[in-house]
Amino acid sequence: MINSRETVKANDKSRVFAITGTPGVGKTSVAEMLRSRGYTVYSFNELAKKLDCIIDYEDECAVVDLEKLNTMLNMMFSPEGTVVVEGHLSHHIADTAIVLRCNPIQLKERLLKRGWKYEKVMENVEAELIDSILVEALEMCERVYEIDTTEKSVEEVAKAIISIIEGDIENEIYKPGNVDWISELEEKIDEIIRL
Repeated sequence: MINSRETVKANDKSRVFAITGTPGVGKTSVAEMLRSRGYTVYSFNELAKKLDCIIDYEDECAVVDLEKLNTMLNMMFSPEGTVVVEGHLSHHIADTAIVLRCNPIQLKERLLKRGWKYEKVMENVEAELIDSILVEALEMCERVYEIDTTEKSVEEVAKAIISIIEGDIENEIYKPGNVDWISELEEKIDEIIRL
């Protein structure tokens, strides 16, 4: 949770890419792969803690002062560099959002295996089903891409992200709206929402 719905971005000259999405879609795994390939990748949550930008906790979620975080990032990031920030709120501070998506049925299984409370699992499954993070990213970022991670390996997702960062892709491949869980899973909605 954050304290503002407004977009706060790092230095306009920097290229800040967010790897965002509902918890469980593969953000952290992909971030680790990008780090191993030499990219500078920051965790949104770790940055907020390190830069003392957490102002409160609500329901076990940090409330982040985005304005302060943005100010700190402007001092920290090179004005001409490319920075990747990973986390389900990272699109709040980015120029470009790469929204990772996962089939809600598989997402539900992943989160239950992690031992999450059923209520929290269903909250996140619903958010994925209705494109919650994608909609936020579209409202807040200059450029938005969408990658369905359901049938892809971490390696494949990392390659897709690198192609976006490096500008080596056709815009249509990962354009927002390519993933539509409601239409695709219309017949299975009951299965998704019950245990």
